[in-house]
Amino acid sequence: MNEKYYKGLVMRPIKESEVEQFSNLMKYVFQVSKKMINDEEKMVQKKSHQLKPGTALGWFDRDKLISQIVVLPFQVNIHGVIYEMGGVTGVGTYPEYAGHGLMNALMKESLTTMRENGQYISYLFPYSIPYYRKKGWEIISDIIEYQIKDTQLPKYRGNISGRVRRVGLKSKEKEKIYDDFARKTNGAMVRNTIAWEERFREETIDLQLAIYYTDEDIPHGYLFYRVLEEKFYIEEMIYINEEARRGLWNFISAHFSMVYYVKGKTCVHEPVAFLLEDSEIKQTIAPYYMGRIIDVVGFLKKYPFKGDKTQKLILHVDDPMLEWNKGTFILEWVHNKSLHITYEKETIDMDGISLTIQTLTTMLLSYKSPSFLYDIGRIKGPREMIEVLENVIPDSPPCFFDYF
Repeated sequence: MNEKYYKGLVMRPIKESEVEQFSNLMKYVFQVSKKMINDEEKMVQKKSHQLKPGTALGWFDRDKLISQIVVLPFQVNIHGVIYEMGGVTGVGTYPEYAGHGLMNALMKESLTTMRENGQYISYLFPYSIPYYRKKGWEIISDIIEYQIKDTQLPKYRGNISGRVRRVGLKSKEKEKIYDDFARKTNGAMVRNTIAWEERFREETIDLQLAIYYTDEDIPHGYLFYRVLEEKFYIEEMIYINEEARRGLWNFISAHFSMVYYVKGKTCVHEPVAFLLEDSEIKQTIAPYYMGRIIDVVGFLKKYPFKGDKTQKLILHVDDPMLEWNKGTFILEWVHNKSLHITYEKETIDMDGISLTIQTLTTMLLSYKSPSFLYDIGRIKGPREMIEVLENVIPDSPPCFFDYF
């Protein structure tokens, strides 16, 4: 750190009264002009609302905000265990101040605060995957975008005794459906009030909500959608059983005469094409959110390891930013149940698994398996210990499609 450069600069929380400076920095970084009415402008408007519920930290040159970061308080489901999660967003630095470690300092301070608040994992949407990898984040989820022709839409018959109703966007029934889904889906956001507010903020124009009810009038699925310019856009479809899935798709198919295409996004393990009679649809897969373990010990103590846990695990972990995550972690289970962790700050000379915090994160969230990470050189260590990892880490893939 160049001490002379930092002279006159102050790191402090961003006040709500400084929201205009916050917004202006976002607009500059994402090159949003006054004439632009598009996704970037909506994104800036959305993030300007985040000062109040989040912990916003910035660097100031005198009274001018020059670099910023926001952490929002969320929860996520990791293999059936609810973790407090720090959602990183609103990241930006004016270019004339870039390259001097300002953002690195903001991130380290924010990660330290998250740890103090019991947030042992962080998610973010990366505007540069290589940049965030250098800071300790790694890809934890993908997203599929698909396009279905009107002639390919399904028409399900039988075993669908319920019905779909269009309701107001603020219907509380959708929240119960989503909560049931999230609590059985690895990696998913367990939406609090902030998460629901963030989900479609500034994007409600032409947005509609339909809910599938059973014949006993119990809500089992919902669909946020838009119909625009002869296209049906699935913004979010959540269901808790096959009957609701079929019922919602029949509702979409009922728009056959109004649209030529149906477009949507979903998690990669949703077999959209396979479930259609005509599976020859357009699909693209892209990395989506990244995650980062903030405190290895805190995260591991809550982690739901499975299977036979009679063998100890030795993890040699490296972290580019956080000293408390560097070193050797020895995991031993007492009576195959309670986990005891011994932490050695200096990496000790023991046969074990050597890996980075990025690799540990993507492995424990089951985005990539221990064997795959071993084969590509991201994990080093004895093969028998890789097999132990395979046996104790749940294999349910992560699903995340929120945006904040």
